[in-house]
Amino acid sequence: MSRTPFRFAEGTAVVTGAAGGMGAHIARLLAERGSDLVLVDRDGPGLDAVAGTVRAAHPGLSVTTETVDLADRDAVDALAGRIRAGHPEIRLLVNNAGVALGGDFARLTLDEFDWVLDVNFRAPVRLAHALLPALTARPGGHVVNVSSLFGLIAPPGQSAYCASKFALRGFSEVLRGELAASGTTVTTVHPGGIATGIAESARVGVNIPAEEAAKGKRDFQKLLTFPADRAAEQIVEAIEKRRPRLLIGVSAKVPDALARLAPVNGLKLLSRLLGSAGRAQRTAAVR
Repeated sequence: MSRTPFRFAEGTAVVTGAAGGMGAHIARLLAERGSDLVLVDRDGPGLDAVAGTVRAAHPGLSVTTETVDLADRDAVDALAGRIRAGHPEIRLLVNNAGVALGGDFARLTLDEFDWVLDVNFRAPVRLAHALLPALTARPGGHVVNVSSLFGLIAPPGQSAYCASKFALRGFSEVLRGELAASGTTVTTVHPGGIATGIAESARVGVNIPAEEAAKGKRDFQKLLTFPADRAAEQIVEAIEKRRPRLLIGVSAKVPDALARLAPVNGLKLLSRLLGSAGRAQRTAAVR
């Protein structure tokens, strides 16, 4: 694996989920370091606001916005085609966009389950596959896949979310090994408890009672305390140093240690540490 620091000003960075939260902060930090940007999100007004701020601060950079629903596979493929055509010097792909779904597996529909997999796993895979020729055209490219605390541990009530984030983690580890010879590197990010809107905006299964869902979201929101701007700073630093893995926050580092030290009983220990959050995990998710 290349140990040369990532050079931000040498080409274009693609960032998904860029309309708010960590994605918006990552976009601003990349621009500060000289990266041209392609910003992707389904929230068009939010995306325009972020892009406007970046353009005003860095008028010499190219900042392109793409309003795309990553759950739409055809739209993702079309997006990749536009990026390839308009930005030949792609050096960085940050698969940050993510959605959450609460509810026990037995009460979820398969369409709901597939929606999470489409956004959290299949879209990153499709974008990586389409952009890989540009990323590997010369040494020094980089890919970031944002997994989750729930790509390390698997609490009840999070079957779709955990499946997507564990899959993204595994895909990232395979990709890292396969790309090593080309000089293109991969970082897997596992944030825990980041203060974004993902819990509030989480979709709840149609078979989950509204009162149960609302209480779960309220309880879990209390755990989301790590500032999104600080998380973005850590991610950009990990890109520069080409770190293979990044755990953000104690709420990710402690469960990771428990999962490795006590793979069978680690979740029970974690539930004791988090108290009522164990119940809330059934209806909300962390980034």
